[in-house]
Amino acid sequence: MHPTDIENPAYFHKVIDCQFACPAHTPVPEYIRLISEKRYTEAYMLNWAANVFPGVLGRVCDRPCEPACRRGRVEKEPVAICRLKRLCADNREDILELLPKIPQEKNGKRIGLIGAGPASLTVARDLMPLGYAIDLFDDQELGGGFMRSQLPSFRLPESVLATEVNVILDMGVNCHFRHRVESLKALLANGYDALFVGTGAPRGRDLPDLPGRREGDPRIHVGIDWLAGVVFGHVSTVGKRVLVLGGGNTAMDCCRTARRLGGEQVSVVVRSPRAEMKASPWEIEEALREDVPIIDNHVPLEFVVEDGRLVGMRFDRVTAVYDEGGKRSLRSTGEAPVFLPCDEVLLAVGQLNAFPWIEADAGIEFTPQGLPVLDPVTLQSSLAHVFFGGDAAFGPRNIITAVAHGHEAAISIHLLCQGRSLHERPAPLVQLAGQKMGVHDWLYHNQVSETQRQAMPLLAKAKTLRDRLLEVELGFDRQIGQAEALRCLNCDVQTVFTAELCIECDACVDACPESCINFVVNAGEEDLRTRLKAPANNRAQSLYVSTPLPTGRVMVKDENVCLHCGICAERCPTSAWEMRKFLYQSARAGQV
Repeated sequence: MHPTDIENPAYFHKVIDCQFACPAHTPVPEYIRLISEKRYTEAYMLNWAANVFPGVLGRVCDRPCEPACRRGRVEKEPVAICRLKRLCADNREDILELLPKIPQEKNGKRIGLIGAGPASLTVARDLMPLGYAIDLFDDQELGGGFMRSQLPSFRLPESVLATEVNVILDMGVNCHFRHRVESLKALLANGYDALFVGTGAPRGRDLPDLPGRREGDPRIHVGIDWLAGVVFGHVSTVGKRVLVLGGGNTAMDCCRTARRLGGEQVSVVVRSPRAEMKASPWEIEEALREDVPIIDNHVPLEFVVEDGRLVGMRFDRVTAVYDEGGKRSLRSTGEAPVFLPCDEVLLAVGQLNAFPWIEADAGIEFTPQGLPVLDPVTLQSSLAHVFFGGDAAFGPRNIITAVAHGHEAAISIHLLCQGRSLHERPAPLVQLAGQKMGVHDWLYHNQVSETQRQAMPLLAKAKTLRDRLLEVELGFDRQIGQAEALRCLNCDVQTVFTAELCIECDACVDACPESCINFVVNAGEEDLRTRLKAPANNRAQSLYVSTPLPTGRVMVKDENVCLHCGICAERCPTSAWEMRKFLYQSARAGQV
């Protein structure tokens, strides 16, 4: 193998698994280290620069960082990264003086944002400090998009959402709320230099062809519309017996909300095996804790209506069958249909994009699936000054992906307005701290904590089920947060090897607790991976290969299992090993 180029910022970025997995590339170990030092405001601002909504995402993020967490390779549970994000949000001081200053004199460019969800708000946050005039259009009364209309208050209190949304709106965004955009062409006629579409995936899937759907209509609801009705006060009660169809997070929100509105027997029914449900594991756990059974492997056959009243549904029992490629199909067991009684049904079986306000001759091309044709890097549509992001771009994803799209779209809009190529994008900000960190000189807490993942304190079930506005999760206090933060393995503090200083004494090999350091004869990657002390089977993570040593061998370290404990640097008599802190911050609009 060729020697590893550690000057390439992508190399160590990939080693920081949690940050690499985050769509917005939040510097996770850095903010957790700040929390461990009780520097909550600094941790919050580091989050705010990357993911824009730390208090919101500290509660409702889909947490792609946690399955990637290096801690999960040495024990069952990863670091509670999401909950630590909330900790710094809950304990921060006033940040007004830390926010970017907004120029009084604008740069002469006008940008229109359609939809006030996380993607559009991120675009506004990134462009306002650069002097852009921003017009924001949304049909709701307040900003937040689906974060406001679909996420129940027992998961995301309105005060938390409003605080973080208003930080952006108070930068001077020209808000046009209760304004439904009916025509893209009419908006284009206003002379905007660029338009950003962040309207989400606002249409919930229905089951219009299922027998009984029309007859049972008054008691059958599309889940996202029903949740919005609850949030805005149009829905305040529900039937005693409720069936929720679907296995995603919207289904979990529906069933838990139904329990709070008077549903006594609320059940979730899914087509797939429970292990393949799309909902986050912690959301499933909360639904089960609130006495909501999950009935899997049941495919809906019909709504049963008697004397004009919905009385239940019939389902076919199925089993999952997988072909050689792992593709799943559902096969009927041949048993008699199952009848489940109910008074009300909530459909949470998926969401669809909808752009009825974009005229066919407006110049926007769409795929056969109804999604805009976009450059995947720039998010530019077939109409050069119109960009899409969030769920409106590639279909339903999550908040943190919408934020990432907002950052990228803001870069594209800024380049467009400067007359520059949209593909000549700014590089990330990277810093590899050069201070040697010896036995008495650590910049971080390098002892590998044996503490297990901290449990989240919860409000008593009997209390929260009586009031849908009460938040279920109480958050970590500072003491619990401190213990959890110290579980982080600091995978941004990198092991850097200098071959010229190595005497091949093998002190590092003997001391390494994970047997990930090797001195071997060089070869191709496939061969090398099998000849190490511990075979490097995870090909998604790199091997760190040195330049040739005097003996002709090379040092090979498996980045996948390294704990970043620093023992190699402590034991090395020649300082061939160093621990260097690597900070990676994604590019932002206006960055050179």
